[in-house]
Amino acid sequence: MQQTTNGASAVGGLVVKTGRVGATTGRLALLPARLVARSWLGVAARRRLEAVPGDVLATPEAERAVDRVLAGPLPEAVARSLVEHRVIERVVGEALATADLERLVASALEHERTERLVEQVLASPALERLLTDALESRLTLELTDRMVRSPEFERVLARVLSGPEVRAALTHQTTTLAEEMAAGVRRRAIRLDAAAEAGPRRLLRRPPRAQVAPGEAPSVPYAGLATRGVGLAVDAALAQLIFLIGSALIGLVASLVGTLRPVWLVGALVGGGWALVLGTYFVAFWTVAGQTPGMRLMRLRMHDDTGAPPGLGRSLLRLIGLALSIVFLFAGFLPALVDDRRRALHDLLAGTVVVYGEHAPLPAGESVAAAARAEEGAKAGQRSPSHVREP
Repeated sequence: MQQTTNGASAVGGLVVKTGRVGATTGRLALLPARLVARSWLGVAARRRLEAVPGDVLATPEAERAVDRVLAGPLPEAVARSLVEHRVIERVVGEALATADLERLVASALEHERTERLVEQVLASPALERLLTDALESRLTLELTDRMVRSPEFERVLARVLSGPEVRAALTHQTTTLAEEMAAGVRRRAIRLDAAAEAGPRRLLRRPPRAQVAPGEAPSVPYAGLATRGVGLAVDAALAQLIFLIGSALIGLVASLVGTLRPVWLVGALVGGGWALVLGTYFVAFWTVAGQTPGMRLMRLRMHDDTGAPPGLGRSLLRLIGLALSIVFLFAGFLPALVDDRRRALHDLLAGTVVVYGEHAPLPAGESVAAAARAEEGAKAGQRSPSHVREP
């Protein structure tokens, strides 16, 4: 066994020595060639050999050969092979998968030279001309027209315009000076509603009303004496203005046929006309809309026990009660200071209440529509879980 090992070692040593001798012999044989290559003659020859490919490619024969290669099936075959073997996808995927690429891209984007280059490109007239030509092109106009006419664009536009932000912006822009003044008067009148009845309620040992902070909605749904008084003053001024304009027109027409006599008849007609205009003004607005223009300005509404505007009979009865409340030095308004529903004499007679607009019940048509919408929403909510698959 030891003899076999010694024999293998001797053979290995012989092979190594033979290889070293061959390498030394090769270097000695190539020594003249290396010396020639390092000399000026070798350098000139090497430069000549490097210039040969350029001279060869610059010849017409080389150009025709390249043209024949490009005109043949080779480019299509190469492209088809790249697509079939997904070479580009693999290269891009491998590049994107490396963290070095992300770092290089991030560093390139954050570099100062990149920022200056982007600024120069954006400020160049060539980019401006390019964008102008692109925007004014026929293709851009056709694409824009097609997008505007598409149902998806209409749905998106309708959703944006019906959003609460747009409605709030439009409401803010359309608010006039008169509306702002009316809102300020209403806020102060609401605070006076609670302050005016604090003393009488304390004397009758009734619980005080909750004070309304500035900018907050009133906690009590029923309108108080101050807000109703401002609305009544506005309505009286409007009714008087209507009467004066009508009287002036009638007087102008009557002057064509002479002066009306006797004087007491003129006074009676004027008084009757004034009462007719005033009564028609209040009764018509109460019956049809449940509020007069003055109440609308103060955002007040009136309704009966069913939540609907009063009928013609209730409105006439309420007009009589209003006249009685005013005739006796406005004493008919004093019950509103202590009544839990803030009802005055004419409210007690007609069975009506006046509430703030925030607490007013919906009209019958709107309540039915709201109920229908709520029912449809409930049905949609019941159907939606069946179409949603659990993750």
